[in-house]
Amino acid sequence: IQELLRVMRTIDDRIVHELNTTIPTASFVGKVDPGQTCKELYESLMDAHTNRERIIKNCISQTSTVVKTLKEEREKAPEDSGLLKQLRKEQTKV
Repeated sequence: IQELLRVMRTIDDRIVHELNTTIPTASFVGKVDPGQTCKELYESLMDAHTNRERIIKNCISQTSTVVKTLKEEREKAPEDSGLLKQLRKEQTKV
C-alpha cells in the first residue's frame, strides 16, 4: 500500500510544476482558457485525494479486522509469542 500511496501522491509532490504548466504565459493567454485549465487541475487533485482517502480507509478497516482476529486468538493462546509479535506488527500498521 505504501508504494500505491507514493504513486498517488505524485500530483501533490509536483504541484508547483503542475501550476507552472497550467497557468498560461502572456504569449499563450489567447490560446488556452486558464479558468478551464485550473478547473481541470483542481478536479484532478480532488480525484487523487478522494482515491487516496478511500484506499487508506480501506486499509485501516482491513488491518483493524486482522487485529481483532489476532486479539481473539491471543486470548485463547496467551503464551504464543509468535502470535503476539504478529499482533504488535498489525497494531503498528493501524
